[in-house]
Amino acid sequence: MEKVLQFLNNVQQNNNRDWFNNNKAEYLKAKETFDNFAEQLIAGIGQFDATIKNLTLKDCTYRIYKDTRFSKDKTPYKTHMGVYIAPGGKKSGYAGYYFHLEATGSNYIGSHLLSTGSYKPQKEALKSIREEVMLNGKEFLQTVGMAKGFTLETGNSLVKVPTGFPSDSPYAEYFKLKDFFLTKNIDHNFVNSPELLANTIAEFKKTIAFKELLNKAIQYAYENGV
Repeated sequence: MEKVLQFLNNVQQNNNRDWFNNNKAEYLKAKETFDNFAEQLIAGIGQFDATIKNLTLKDCTYRIYKDTRFSKDKTPYKTHMGVYIAPGGKKSGYAGYYFHLEATGSNYIGSHLLSTGSYKPQKEALKSIREEVMLNGKEFLQTVGMAKGFTLETGNSLVKVPTGFPSDSPYAEYFKLKDFFLTKNIDHNFVNSPELLANTIAEFKKTIAFKELLNKAIQYAYENGV
């Protein structure tokens, strides 16, 4: 991944169209490296999670070009690359597995990252996930515990328990969550290891129970119009 990281660092320092156009070959090499890894990661996860089989790169990866129409930051290119592997692809609304690389000094996330779960789920899906936690909180916490080395993100939360959920529940703090995902920060040693692919697959395998619990709730919402 050294080519990818070097390219992202260069974009971080030269985020303008003239530089990018003059260094298009560097971008294409980095993209090829990342895409090759992403394809192998999709296939590798598919070996233990049948719900994401037959996904393509287009289903799971993102363009380097930013949409700056509604942003104060008008720099034209992203300084990170990611692949989101979820049933039905990145736009399906289902929970999935996310692999993220980021330039040094970028503040998009602030580090390289592995993550599993649902970020900004739709209103109906979020309500259904909260209900799943309310009804099966013990199982929910067990799936979090099975993901050794991952942390449940709790930063994006409501101040109060949402209407319709019991504030005296032992799981009340989880009802407040607006996102439901696990994260594991990874460093350059992890990213540049010759065992990157195998290590990443092994880490994500720990999180499948968490992902499946979320997607059971999300699917219920989609099928029943919760």
